Amino acid sequence: MNSLHLIQHEVPLAWYLLLSAVLFCLGIVGFLIKRNLITVFMSIELMLNGVNLSFVTFAHQWHQVKGQIFVFFVMVVAAAEAAVGLAIIIAVFRARATLAVDRIDLMKL
Repeated sequence: MNSLHLIQHEVPLAWYLLLSAVLFCLGIVGFLIKRNLITVFMSIELMLNGVNLSFVTFAHQWHQVKGQIFVFFVMVVAAAEAAVGLAIIIAVFRARATLAVDRIDLMKL
């Protein structure tokens, strides 16, 4: 069998969407189960990446650039959110000396 013939097969659309759904579901599970603020933050980023993968998948399928442009804007917002989110996490850690979600009371000064 020719090796060039093996290279020309494309990955089916459903596999990308399945991976996207798995990433999003792992993000949801991490958000709901984990009690560390950093892990919760990473789970939110994982959910964003799952959604971005589905946008890119459909943009490729429909031969449109709009989905990829939307992903670019989502990534810009996610980068800004990461910077602000990490600054808030550092401020909370300095004030409370913990990152456990159950132990953080933001109403107390």
